[in-house]
Amino acid sequence: MSRNPIRCVRAKGDAFSIGFVIGQATASSFRERVFRENVFVSEQYQILNARWRGSDYLKTLESASRAAYPRYVREIEGIAAGAGQDFETVFLLHCMDELRLPEGVSPATKTIDRCTSLLVPPEGDGPAVIAHNEDGGAESLGACLWVEVEPDEGPAWSGFGTPGILPTYFGLNEAGLVQANNYIRPNDRKPGVPKEIICRAILSAKDLDEAIEILKRKDRASGYHHNLGEAKTGRLVSVEAPASGCVVREVASPRAHANHLLYGELDGLEQTITLSSRNRQEAADRMIAEGALAMGAEAVLFDETTPIYANGSGDSQTLATSVFALFPDRIEWRVHAAPDERYVLSGTMRVV
Repeated sequence: MSRNPIRCVRAKGDAFSIGFVIGQATASSFRERVFRENVFVSEQYQILNARWRGSDYLKTLESASRAAYPRYVREIEGIAAGAGQDFETVFLLHCMDELRLPEGVSPATKTIDRCTSLLVPPEGDGPAVIAHNEDGGAESLGACLWVEVEPDEGPAWSGFGTPGILPTYFGLNEAGLVQANNYIRPNDRKPGVPKEIICRAILSAKDLDEAIEILKRKDRASGYHHNLGEAKTGRLVSVEAPASGCVVREVASPRAHANHLLYGELDGLEQTITLSSRNRQEAADRMIAEGALAMGAEAVLFDETTPIYANGSGDSQTLATSVFALFPDRIEWRVHAAPDERYVLSGTMRVV
């Protein structure tokens, strides 16, 4: 029996209907692992909830979201209804990285590192490749979803998520766009649109240029590092997009990215770099230079010596490993639950 089953869910229709299916599919996990007996399980989330629930700042984040992307807020409303929760609880969950802990308060739990990604441009007639480890808290192991969506408006898309959250941590759409996101820790949060909603907007983009323009918005409240690819052209870009800036790099040779800002244009921005993030970045860079990618992206992402693959022995757990091969007319994708549980989900999305 799998220790990390990843459930596949299909949703279609209007925004609320799509969200409702997602919420309903994760309702029991949400109650057991995220918000048990009306209390967040995470100590950090408990502190943030006590500080920010009902606050003007949270209302500002909501107002900015509704002004910019009302359809995606409607999806969150559907998630809340499907999970049997009030909207504020689920919206607050989408904003946890936008909210600061009270001055002098630090939870006992350690910071969880999240994600390592690879970008491999095409060679000859071969595909471009985006590959990604999605890391998170061990409480999400076995409770994640792969959601395949046919919306009334915009391109069909698929994505991966944890209970109660828009499934956009990595995903693709029928316009030929692939996205995978890495957590970063710059100290530049501000009022605006939360990054989870920005990620949802990218999965409705019609091409890579539109996705990049979304990341250049000046009203973003925080940010991610985004690995983006376009099947039709084979273009890959690495985008560092904290709230206060956006640096786009076209990828011409294989590269990796962990959980901190690398590009010189953002050197003046204060950020937290954990030892794990630094070690994973250095190890992935070394393995790429040594030719490990000749054996496939998994040869790097399943490394357990650094470790790049988090096996639960520390504060992080790799929840899934995804590999997307981008051909001009299609995207072939696979999702692994663990090194010994490969291809638990796979498929081909035709590009329209």
